[in-house]
Amino acid sequence: MHQTTCLPSGLTVVTERVADARSVAVGAWVGVGSRDEPEPLAGASHFLEHLLFKGTATRSAADIAEAVDAMGGDMNAFTAREHTGFHVRCLEDDAADAVAILGDIMTTPAFRDDEFESERAVIIEEILERNDEPADWVHDLVLATAWPDHPLGRDVLGEESTVGTMSAVDVESFFRANYGPANLVLAAAGAVHHDDIVRAAQQMVEAGPAGVDPPRRLPPATPSGSVTVDRQDTEQAHLCVAMQACDLFDHDRHALAVVDQILGGGLSSRLFQEVRERRGLAYSVYTYRSLFVDSGVLVVSAGTAANRIGETLDVIGDELERFAAHGVTARELDIARRHLVGSFALGLEDTGARMGRIASAQLTYGSVETVDEVTDRLRSVSGTDVERVARAILTGPRTVAIVGPVDDEAVRARVSGWAA
Repeated sequence: MHQTTCLPSGLTVVTERVADARSVAVGAWVGVGSRDEPEPLAGASHFLEHLLFKGTATRSAADIAEAVDAMGGDMNAFTAREHTGFHVRCLEDDAADAVAILGDIMTTPAFRDDEFESERAVIIEEILERNDEPADWVHDLVLATAWPDHPLGRDVLGEESTVGTMSAVDVESFFRANYGPANLVLAAAGAVHHDDIVRAAQQMVEAGPAGVDPPRRLPPATPSGSVTVDRQDTEQAHLCVAMQACDLFDHDRHALAVVDQILGGGLSSRLFQEVRERRGLAYSVYTYRSLFVDSGVLVVSAGTAANRIGETLDVIGDELERFAAHGVTARELDIARRHLVGSFALGLEDTGARMGRIASAQLTYGSVETVDEVTDRLRSVSGTDVERVARAILTGPRTVAIVGPVDDEAVRARVSGWAA
């Protein structure tokens, strides 16, 4: 069971004690990500993810690394489009020290000029590496194609042009404007005592930025069904097909999870069986959801030989239309719901996953559903719900992105009848 405390500073602390656990996962989740950056500072959130590990007013980067290693733990971070997370795993006795380290890097980063420049070089190399990985790049490309004029369409890493020109003052100003306690959730799961974490958290915010308001966000336009082909001399062609879906607050998000599972979520899914098992068109084919506070997409992804890209697109289109027109069987519905409930429960055997769940829920919704509440919602999804959501999403415009040795006009001709 989780416990929540809102401190006078605005910082929210949420914890979940796990019986028999000996470890603790602690995370600081900030409600700002790449979509909240002004265009000249695209990549600032990811830049901060790097910089906050580089030292504080009282600790060097080596001091931080040694303290985490001495716990027998590990420390890492990530940047997403709507939030940024920093997290530590350690043993129970070191939980307060882990909070202290997180508090230090989250409130008093040093922003030293030499470290800023070294991390700038590292991030630019990361951007270049991303561009050399077509199987990864295509997922960013499809969002850029769906939302070309909106921050959600930008890559989280930023671009070489923006990362290469932003200054340390720019990044520090972005930090001061967005990393205040009111925009921060401190979460811990495992062998934790809530009151101990709260006491440690109270010290954490004393030296940090003043309170800030959550970022103001404008929703993106509905994708119109564009096609982008990035011609590269690769062994395979990598494709994504994105369709407008619901947002994180829509009650239909649970039905969408079932649609996702039936369509391409597992070995028994329709696309896996048809594209890979029956036709041998692709080694990897699957679907996933990218949901945000005001929009979302359902994405089909596959990698195939360039000379079979047209056939693969045809099969995907046929399966989407068949699902929308004919719905699901009772067996498919039962398997999908049971899989979602089972995978959710299995994921919670890891303290890091538990911490991430309560942190993101608190940050997004302002509260945390219990495990039983989540599983009850999944089990209550009906066939009628699934068919209604499938018709709404699968019959709409489809955004296509392909990376590989593929002819642009041939792809456009192949999918010209897709747009609703």
